[in-house]
Amino acid sequence: MTARAMASQNRSYVEHVAIRVRDIHWHIRFFHEALGMAVREYDGPEDNPGQVWTVGGVQLIADPGFSGPEGRLAHLGVMTEDVEAALEAAYAWQGVTALPQGRNWLALPDGLCVEILPATGNSVAAALAIDPRA
Repeated sequence: MTARAMASQNRSYVEHVAIRVRDIHWHIRFFHEALGMAVREYDGPEDNPGQVWTVGGVQLIADPGFSGPEGRLAHLGVMTEDVEAALEAAYAWQGVTALPQGRNWLALPDGLCVEILPATGNSVAAALAIDPRA
């Protein structure tokens, strides 16, 4: 049976999206003032953070010299009920490889990077129960 034919019983959700930005302070202000997403964690000093995480799932990575195309997605952070089951299922797919950050960091064949994170308690079910369009 191919990996595509098997349906996982493991449930997951996107917990954060990491984005490279040239001006992290502008983006911190925008997400806070325009969208009400406060910073929940700083990596480094608040006046010069290397990265920040907002309440609401946005991770901003300071990269002032970034000169790539407009698609600045660094990675998706996926929270899952069973990390080992998710990794086993993911590595069964042709072309999925581990990144240097560790076995839970995946490189997909099209270049997308995915970080697999362990959920605690009933958090996946609780997150999936939310209907944001209700």
